[in-house]
Amino acid sequence: MKKRNYFALAFEDDSLTFLDQTKLPFVEEYITTDNYERIAEAIERLEIRGAPVIGIAAAFAVTLAMKKNSSSENFTRAYNRLSVTRPTAVNLFWALNQMKKVFKDSSDKENVYAALLLKAKEIQDEDAKMCEKMGEHGLNIFKKRSVVLTHCNTGALAAEGGTAFSVIKKGFENGLVSSVFADETRPLLQGSRLTAYELSKNEIPFEIITDSTAASLFLKKKIDLVITGADRITANGDVANKIGTYNLAVLCKYHGVPFYIAAPSSTIDISISHYSEIPIELRSSKEITSLNGKQITLESYPCYNPSFDVTPSEFISGIITEKGLFTFPYQFK
Repeated sequence: MKKRNYFALAFEDDSLTFLDQTKLPFVEEYITTDNYERIAEAIERLEIRGAPVIGIAAAFAVTLAMKKNSSSENFTRAYNRLSVTRPTAVNLFWALNQMKKVFKDSSDKENVYAALLLKAKEIQDEDAKMCEKMGEHGLNIFKKRSVVLTHCNTGALAAEGGTAFSVIKKGFENGLVSSVFADETRPLLQGSRLTAYELSKNEIPFEIITDSTAASLFLKKKIDLVITGADRITANGDVANKIGTYNLAVLCKYHGVPFYIAAPSSTIDISISHYSEIPIELRSSKEITSLNGKQITLESYPCYNPSFDVTPSEFISGIITEKGLFTFPYQFK
């Protein structure tokens, strides 16, 4: 199998380098910056995306903000700026609060940059380890050699080693995944652009389908299981993930197909206990009315464009974290 030869982001020479995911799969363009505002913009533009990677990027961004100005006012300014980039992904806030604790606990503000950088690298390293463990625990969901359907992108572009993609990859390496159906994931096509890119890079057999094709595949009994990632998981196991995830969960429930979530424990928000409390990001109507800068319908037409939907816990067969495979009723500590 080909070794992965791409990465979402890397910190070198006091700068962050990230792959502009909006240009994939046609162009692999890496951007290097030491400006936290540029990183914040990259998160908002989806040049950097995927809940765990967003958290890692934010940790490095707030670190870079302290490189030349380590004042409390500057830290607060950077923290607040980054915290409004994407409201749904809890990993963002988890990582920022980790950095905030380091800043507050640092007695030597002259050298706080080094302390923050150490923590940011630790968050990145831990994410890689968690992804590897998720892949290993995920082997338990396969009862036979399976055809898997997945939604949006959950690979190394979204997390250091992938969340749901890590399970798929580990399953394929162990002869438990025969092929993958990748939903296109409208309106920004993370499935057809990014997941297909990663499946191809890892030489895993796949076919792209339109989001509306999935139901017909269930009726024909072509799907053995579905696995996706998550942007926020509540204390009772309700999940927010890319819009279209709930559709799949309902299809799985009706057709008796297992539906799984894979996400690091940093995605679990124990402060909320019901999906109704999860903030859902609404994005520009331009993402629906245009494609790659070209109008596909009238810009004046009104659009409803939530980036995420929610799936109640009773629809989920299991949630895989680095700590193991959890099943309903979910109890996270």
